[in-house]
Amino acid sequence: MKIGFIGLPKSGKTTLFNALTGSSAAVSAFASGRAAGPNLAAVKVGDERVTALSAIYRPKRIVYPTIDIVDVAGVGEGEARTEAFGELMKIVRTCDALAIVLRGFGSDLAGDPAPVTDLKTIEDELLIADLIVAEKRLEKIETGIKKGPVQGVAALGALKAEEHALREIVAALGAGRPVRDIALDAEGEALIRGFQFLTNKQALVILNSHEALYGKQGAVLGEIGARYRTVEFAGEFEMELTQLDEDSARAFMEDLGIRQSARDRLTALAYEALGYISFFTVGEDEVRAWNVRRDATAVEAAAAIHSDLARGFIAAECFKYDDLVAFGSERAVKDKGKFLLAGKDYSVKDGDILSIRFNV
Repeated sequence: MKIGFIGLPKSGKTTLFNALTGSSAAVSAFASGRAAGPNLAAVKVGDERVTALSAIYRPKRIVYPTIDIVDVAGVGEGEARTEAFGELMKIVRTCDALAIVLRGFGSDLAGDPAPVTDLKTIEDELLIADLIVAEKRLEKIETGIKKGPVQGVAALGALKAEEHALREIVAALGAGRPVRDIALDAEGEALIRGFQFLTNKQALVILNSHEALYGKQGAVLGEIGARYRTVEFAGEFEMELTQLDEDSARAFMEDLGIRQSARDRLTALAYEALGYISFFTVGEDEVRAWNVRRDATAVEAAAAIHSDLARGFIAAECFKYDDLVAFGSERAVKDKGKFLLAGKDYSVKDGDILSIRFNV
C-alpha cells in the first residue's frame, strides 16, 4: 500500500512525514518550494495480534506489514497546468491513496488557517490535472478514429468505447465532479484504469493543527468529514514526540488527549479507506501479518505471499486468530472443529491464519 502526501506549500506535510516515519527530511518555513524529488519512507502497521501470535509460536522472525509514504512538494494554485506539476503527479499517480494535508495553524508567512478553502484549491488542481490527461488522450483517439479501417474493426471499436468513457469523464470533471463519483460500467472502469486518475483515488484528509488548537476544531473537522475520512494531527508536536523516550512521549500524549501515535491513527484510517484487512502466517520460523483488500480470495492472499503459491494453489488451511487465542493451540482449534480447508474462491477474513498448500 502506498499513500501520497499532497497539500499546499507550508501546510506542514514534511513535518507530518517526519512524525509518521521517524525520518529527518528537511523542513523549511521560508523557501517558496523545495526540489520536486519526493521524500520516501515505509511505516510499520502496528497490530497487537502479531505480538500475541509471537508469544504463542516464539518465532525466529516477526514481520509486520508496511505502508509506503510518499511526500511530494507543495501544490500551489494554478500549478496543474505546469510541466513540473505533471512530472510530480506521475509519482502520485502510482499511489493507492492520497492524503491531503491541510494547514490548521496560523503562521506569519501564510496567515490564519483556512483549511476548507485550501481543500477546495487542492480539489480544483486535481480536477484540472485529470482533465488535461483526459483531453490529451481524446485528441489522440479522435485522430485514430479518423484513420478508420486502417486500425481494424476491433481496434476501432475499442477506441470508440474508450472515447465514450473519457467524454463522460471530461464532462464530469468540467462540472467539478471527481472521477470516483462517476458510475462507469465494468468495461469503462477497465478502459480508464491505466490512466490512474488522481480524482479516482481514495482520499484522506489530515488536518495539521497547532497543539494549542488540537481537539478544538470540531466544526472544521465535521464539515470536511462529511466528504472525506478525516483525522487531526498536531504535526510539530508529534514530530517532537519521536525524539523522546517511550514513557516521556506517552505522558505528553496523555496531556494533549492523544491516545494513539500518529502512525497508528493514519494506518488505521488508510486500512478503512482502502478496504484492507490483515491475515497471518505463523510458525516457528516466522510470524507475519499481510495486508490484502477486503473480500480477497484465498488465491489472491496466496499471491500476496508469493506468486508461486498462487500459481500452484491447491487449498488453504485456515483458522481464526480469535479461536486460537480462545482455545490456546492449533490442536485445540482442530479438536473444536474450527479448522477449515478453503478452496481458491474462499473470501479471506480479517484475522484469518492461513497456510497455503501448493504444487509448482
